[in-house]
Amino acid sequence: MTAALQAARLMSARDGALRLALLTEGDTDFTLAKAYAVASETCALRMARGERPVGYKIGFTNRSIWPKYNVHAPIWAPVWDSTVTLLAHAHAEVSLHGLVQPRLEPEIVFGFAATPKPGATEAELTRCLAWVAHGIEIVHTHFDGWRFAAPDTVADFGLHGRLLVGPRVAVGDFAELGADLAALQLELLEAETKVDSGQGSNVLDGPLNALRLWVDAMAVQTPGWPIVAGDVVTTGTLTDAWPLRPGQRWSTRLSDSRLCGVTLDLVA
Repeated sequence: MTAALQAARLMSARDGALRLALLTEGDTDFTLAKAYAVASETCALRMARGERPVGYKIGFTNRSIWPKYNVHAPIWAPVWDSTVTLLAHAHAEVSLHGLVQPRLEPEIVFGFAATPKPGATEAELTRCLAWVAHGIEIVHTHFDGWRFAAPDTVADFGLHGRLLVGPRVAVGDFAELGADLAALQLELLEAETKVDSGQGSNVLDGPLNALRLWVDAMAVQTPGWPIVAGDVVTTGTLTDAWPLRPGQRWSTRLSDSRLCGVTLDLVA
């Protein structure tokens, strides 16, 4: 099956909230390169119907969950004006409509002020950033039971469903951005019950380092995907990904007072 046909099939599944057989089971030679080709095709289809890419999500940067999901290296995908919300406050009501097997991931998000160069140091990369924030990505998959291989996740829109970005903080407010974010501690609560905790260093030794490694990987794997001023990039979950259902309230607590925790009320 061509990349264009696979992309059309995935778009139909997304539009109908349908489940699919694994692409890697139907094609044992379905590689990451083929998956990113499919992703490029789905991007073109989304833009043709009026959606606008506004940045990227990086997935599977948390090494502690690699064995659980059988994905052992980061992946990435565009995020969209239809899926990203920059919150004015640290609370939001979020619909799960159209999402398949949704889960929640607390993350660190960056906003770019300039295009970064591959091979940049953390200090050089920081000069390309405008802001940092805590956010929550709602991920989902069209494959049963969260079973997949890495190429499946790339083709499946990078598992991206929604991204809620909390209040933004200027990177200049951090004297040591990389070290401060690596040391960040986070608690995840459902209602008033703590269900998980994580720290910034879970994400490839820190969100800024994860971002730096991603910039380098993008230049090799997807050189046709630009990083531009204004892009929003979220760097992967600090905890495991937690199943969601309407009626729940999820919230986060952070150890760094410069970054706001986020509360989400989920509706159908």
